[in-house]
Amino acid sequence: MKSPIMKRFNYTMALQWLIFLPVILPLCIIFGAVQGILNMIEKMAQRMWMDIEL
Repeated sequence: MKSPIMKRFNYTMALQWLIFLPVILPLCIIFGAVQGILNMIEKMAQRMWMDIEL
């Protein structure tokens, strides 16, 4: 039985990562930034609402 370290290198999977990484990485960064902005706006709105009620 082979150890997991001595697996054969999967060239097709590496090629797919090299092709799709430049597409996936900017999309993840953009969506992460948008999600962070929306979360911050939601927190600010909740805090404003609490301050106005008091």
